[in-house]
Amino acid sequence: MEEIWTEKYRPSNLSEVVGQTPITDRLKNYVKERSMPHLLFAGPAGTGKTTCALALAKELFGELWKHNLHELNASDERGIDVVRGKIKEFARTAPLGEDGFKIIFLDEADALTGAAQAALRRTMEKYSRTCRFVMSCNFSSKIIDPIQSRCAVFRFRPLKAEDVERYLKFVAVKEELNIDKEAYESLTYLAQGDLRRAINGLQMAAAANVDITPDVVYQAVAAARPEEVKEALEMSLNNNFAGARERLDTLQITYGLAGEDVIRQMHRTVRDLEVPDTIKVQMIEKLAEADFRLSEGANSRIQIEAVIANFAVLGRHIPEP
Repeated sequence: MEEIWTEKYRPSNLSEVVGQTPITDRLKNYVKERSMPHLLFAGPAGTGKTTCALALAKELFGELWKHNLHELNASDERGIDVVRGKIKEFARTAPLGEDGFKIIFLDEADALTGAAQAALRRTMEKYSRTCRFVMSCNFSSKIIDPIQSRCAVFRFRPLKAEDVERYLKFVAVKEELNIDKEAYESLTYLAQGDLRRAINGLQMAAAANVDITPDVVYQAVAAARPEEVKEALEMSLNNNFAGARERLDTLQITYGLAGEDVIRQMHRTVRDLEVPDTIKVQMIEKLAEADFRLSEGANSRIQIEAVIANFAVLGRHIPEP
């Protein structure tokens, strides 16, 4: 397969962007008026921020869009020298065509250093006649307030499951794939609103087997089934510590899960347990504690066993039905 599906099926105009209709409607008004302010796109990964920026440039500039758009990934080039060099040099030159401005697109702008952001705010003002900035980030809190106040902020939300599934079916038809209905549900569950993750998961599953089933999906993306994790948690709450430990060990070996992955899946499964909310609150607290310790370099096996040991203790306080 010559092209990654994420790029092959990237929408070419704003009307095709999945799940972000309120945002694309506002961007279309900018295209209609042939004018726009500086923009800040904030939201989770895989929700269409980069796609909207590229589609906006294509609709504004037409065939000249590549000449009037300068794209930089701020996570690779994030120092003050980039702002003073590449960005300033592009911003001060006149645009091609009849449009009065060009666009500088800073992807992952929350990776810019504090000094680079401070230098950028003056550049945004000085060259606003010939250049507009579009910045995307996962965490808008990492963008300094002076830059946020200079931008129109667009907040992207995770995609709905039905939107993700509809786009996956579109890709499946184009690629002539044979997919079970349950496999679609598995892909949308694992994606959690991230369309890029869903498409990549579909590609990995298709590479593993012609007929795509939930088993193929979970094996391909190295994730455990929710019901398997739920069973392990229920065993721990029923004071079956040894059984729960053995089940989680099997999941780690079968799917090759890291300790952080196990904790993350346990956290997502807690909400589906039929236990009182007071117990769920304490379970989440224990998971958060283990997650922090793992981020600090603690041993994953010990932390996971500590979590299920605490769950076994909590299980004793669950009232009998």
